[in-house]
Amino acid sequence: MSAFVDKTERPVVIIGAAAAYVLLWTFLAGGIIDRLARDHATRAYGFFSASGVFFFRFLRLGIIAAAAYSFLVVYVHQWLFAKWYVNATRDLSVEHTVFYWRLLMYAIFGGLLALTTTIFDYAKVRAVVEDRRSMIGALSAALRFLARNPRRVAALYAANAAAFLVVLAAWALVAPGAGGTGFQMWVAFIASQCYVLARLVVKLQFMASETALFQRSLAHWGYTAAPLVVTPEPPIVEIL
Repeated sequence: MSAFVDKTERPVVIIGAAAAYVLLWTFLAGGIIDRLARDHATRAYGFFSASGVFFFRFLRLGIIAAAAYSFLVVYVHQWLFAKWYVNATRDLSVEHTVFYWRLLMYAIFGGLLALTTTIFDYAKVRAVVEDRRSMIGALSAALRFLARNPRRVAALYAANAAAFLVVLAAWALVAPGAGGTGFQMWVAFIASQCYVLARLVVKLQFMASETALFQRSLAHWGYTAAPLVVTPEPPIVEIL
């Protein structure tokens, strides 16, 4: 995350792993949101059917998201850190004042990233719940929803972000050091896997709470426009 904010180049292997991770979540997001919105089991067939239906729609949305994030990283980051920050701190001699200016730049840039992420999150929710095919329409609908419910959206995001920070803080306190063998190595491995699991839980909580907020605001609970996909009976059943 720090490398992304500071525009630091990463190895090709890391970039490739990150791209694969994004593609995987792009595929799974449709099925996850559909399952959360219905609030009852959809089984593997229904889950992966929803994932497949929304995968290409979310790919189109991802292209728009990539353009938005690229604009933030290339132009807004340049303006904040290379121009505003430099001009504001050029003649300062007090180190902690320079630090506060740097912190302000991070806060502004982080806030813009959070806002952009929230907009695209609610675009996905509206696309799934309302079975939208146009991602431009889903984006405009998400913007309208945020404009009508700014306090509730901001409060929910703050609560989810706080949960994320709690997980990071807990890991910072208990994270084992490098090395170790035998029992110590297995404790470190289990602890790291628990941290990964906690991160995934927080990510799912983000998706679940945003879906719930939208449904309680504009749709009735458990509603989705798309019909539930039911596993077809095997041919032998029809013959019998």
